[in-house]
Amino acid sequence: MRKLLQALKRDERGVTALEYVILAVVVVAAVTVGGAILRNVITSAFTSTGSAIQACINSPQSCGS
Repeated sequence: MRKLLQALKRDERGVTALEYVILAVVVVAAVTVGGAILRNVITSAFTSTGSAIQACINSPQSCGS
């Protein structure tokens, strides 16, 4: 039993798997946060562009040349 426990203590395969899990969690979190930020930026850009177009339609003299 003691030899088995010592062998498990030296076995680093589980540590490597844990490192990959932690790395995967960090990547998923970064993609999720980045996607949310990008979504907000794109939504804001389309909203302001749509507002500018609508203002030009409603009042052509307020638009640039």
